[in-house]
Amino acid sequence: MSAPRVFVDTSVLILSEDGADADAQAAALAWLRELWQRRAGRTSSQVLNDFYRSVTTRIAPPMPHGDARAEVRRYQRWQPWAIDHATVETAWSIESRFELPFMDALVVAAAKTQGCDWLLSLELPAGAQYDSVTVLHPLQSPPEQLFER
Repeated sequence: MSAPRVFVDTSVLILSEDGADADAQAAALAWLRELWQRRAGRTSSQVLNDFYRSVTTRIAPPMPHGDARAEVRRYQRWQPWAIDHATVETAWSIESRFELPFMDALVVAAAKTQGCDWLLSLELPAGAQYDSVTVLHPLQSPPEQLFER
């Protein structure tokens, strides 16, 4: 049986680089390690663009641009979903039905399009169900909860 696909939101990628809360950072890193090992991680071009902008401008100290580029290149191995017209249409539907902000709806739409059952996010409510996608909060649910050992 293959590992479930888990879409990783910008907030989790940022947390993995932001050392302001060492315990929270460790939880994010545990999730990312598990996803790399199981080849189960997914993301989108939108998430990676937002990640780059955020870590180079919003965390203190900011990540050097070269380091941020290297991280984005590393996550390119996850073959991030390129937002297209169909994904935008799906996001508009999700936005309307679930009353989500459009950028969050776009994340959910990208996760759904990639066949992800799970969305790892700090921004969306843990346990929320958006069509076939369920939100996991990395600080409330360890990877062992999802993956059998």
